[in-house]
Amino acid sequence: MVTKEEIMKIAILSKLFVAEDEIDRLTEDMQEIISFADTINRASDAEGDFDSITGLSNALREDEVVPSYDRERILQNAGDSDDGCFLVKNIMK
Repeated sequence: MVTKEEIMKIAILSKLFVAEDEIDRLTEDMQEIISFADTINRASDAEGDFDSITGLSNALREDEVVPSYDRERILQNAGDSDDGCFLVKNIMK
């Protein structure tokens, strides 16, 4: 249980001014925050693996090298090319 004295000590350590009429509300708020943190700490992750809830181990295929089009044939319609790559205009000036 969080006490008013602890709230005042936290306020002093953090160099915050806390009005007398705010202490009760801050005490309740702090207690709710700590209760929530305790709830999270009690949660167990041993029941299952959250990384793969679908049961799939790897939905991606393996990379395979496959034949492609001839580079010269691809570049025959390019406006400009250099060293086997398309050249494009720089529009950011």
